[in-house]
Amino acid sequence: MTFRIGIISDTHGLLRPEAERRLAGVDHIIHGGDIGRPEIIDALRRIAPVTAIRGNVDIDDWAVAYRETEAVRLAGKAIYVLHDLKTLRIDPIARRIDVVVSGHSRAPKIDMADGVLYLNPGSAGRRRFGLPVTLATIDVTPDKLRAEIHDLGDV
Repeated sequence: MTFRIGIISDTHGLLRPEAERRLAGVDHIIHGGDIGRPEIIDALRRIAPVTAIRGNVDIDDWAVAYRETEAVRLAGKAIYVLHDLKTLRIDPIARRIDVVVSGHSRAPKIDMADGVLYLNPGSAGRRRFGLPVTLATIDVTPDKLRAEIHDLGDV
């Protein structure tokens, strides 16, 4: 059986219909910060349960409900979420973290280091810096993790 996690970040107040369609059917959603407006999380919760953190642009009163980091266990995997990977202050190996999710750079990236999956889904909000508009999914099965970046097209 596969447990699918949708990973989105840097929406900056814009939840594209393409993102909602791509996330349809996931079992859980992780938002890596720079949410932009609380309505974004409300809309994501209509799709699946959400774990979200605040990013550097999430400074209004509503954002205090979100922590700067979160640790969550999904489908038996330990996932650590923070906005900017450069601010990582824990040792994922010592903490037995399987996945580190970050955002901030807007550049989608999947890396594996010392058995830890590092995933930045890129930006699903307004296009900036000529980077693609993307989000990611992780498929968790009993024997593996499979991460994939999804380009939301020329939007």
